[in-house]
Amino acid sequence: MHSAFRRGEWRTSLDTAALPGTGAAEAAYGLALVPEIVADADHKWWRTVRADLPPLTGRRELLLAAVELFDRGSVPVGGVGEQDAEGFRAALWESAGLPGPLVDRWCALLRDGLLKRGEPPAADDQLSLVALPGNTFTCLDSVLDQAERTGAVWVRPSRREPFSAARLVAALLAVGWPPARVGLYPTDQRGLHALVRRADRQIVYGGAGLAASVRDSPTLTLHGPGRGCALVPAGMPVEEAVAWLLPLVAGDSGRFCSNVRTVICTESAQGSALAASLAAALDALPPGPGGTDWPLTVFREPDTAHRALRSVHDRMRPGDRMLTRRDPIALVDGSPCPLPRLVLLQEYEGHPLVGHEVPFPFATVLHAAPDAVRALTAESLFVHRPAK
Repeated sequence: MHSAFRRGEWRTSLDTAALPGTGAAEAAYGLALVPEIVADADHKWWRTVRADLPPLTGRRELLLAAVELFDRGSVPVGGVGEQDAEGFRAALWESAGLPGPLVDRWCALLRDGLLKRGEPPAADDQLSLVALPGNTFTCLDSVLDQAERTGAVWVRPSRREPFSAARLVAALLAVGWPPARVGLYPTDQRGLHALVRRADRQIVYGGAGLAASVRDSPTLTLHGPGRGCALVPAGMPVEEAVAWLLPLVAGDSGRFCSNVRTVICTESAQGSALAASLAAALDALPPGPGGTDWPLTVFREPDTAHRALRSVHDRMRPGDRMLTRRDPIALVDGSPCPLPRLVLLQEYEGHPLVGHEVPFPFATVLHAAPDAVRALTAESLFVHRPAK
């Protein structure tokens, strides 16, 4: 049972949530939930202790040491025990379906992001909340950012993947981070809203539904859908365009908000040939962890995989063409691995697939005139253009 970390201690709870898992390890994959009333009491506790906490200096050095432990070390995780790097990767594969090469890459991204960060502003005594998504643990970068600049940071992990958040909290404690300055608060949706109300700052990751439910807070930073798109300029050779687009669509197993979901061709004759070649490249990616360049993730909750795939197929309109030809799901280690999907749209205006985000590689290809290109890119948080 994974514990919460609150009031400076790892704690269990009478409220729990089951976590997906495989084999003998499944019984260990439970999560202690923090009820709303307990979170409220902990907030009052924080307000009484924060004035007496000594200043915390050398934060950047402590964070770097914690990230190194997170990636390669052994740390005691509440409810789990001593967990080494291999055990962490095994837990992510067995429960969240994240292959080792992807975990290695994401750990490196966390470390590189911290190394490249500029000097933070002077730290204050505010309480920050970071509510994480289940699609990628690279969003732990926001936890590192808030830990460096605020009085305390409370982390609300995703129920689908709380392992990385728990390990980072354990790594922070192992390098000497003051226990009162960090918390791990697994909650249900009602509990999340209570945490948002209590925190002085809120950084929330989530889909459109969650975004709509929490956007009212004036101190909230919301990371919602990115609706990433790529602009293919007229005259760009198909082979060159495919080599550029493949990592944008399939990189990180399609789990980043910056992944391309819409490929916009500015030349009408370009779309079909480009789409067919890109679909063939996506069809060539092996399922699961076999593709070291672009490994694909596995879903330990089959309903989630099928629901995500249906969300693509149900949004197709007459005249749209599914260009990827493989069966949409492959079984890997006994669980479904959704394979990349690519759809060529006949008409795009108001199309529900434009910018649609699912937690596996998926994109649409369309042709648009200049005025429409401006409208489409205005709705996208991430617009990719080939380097000149």
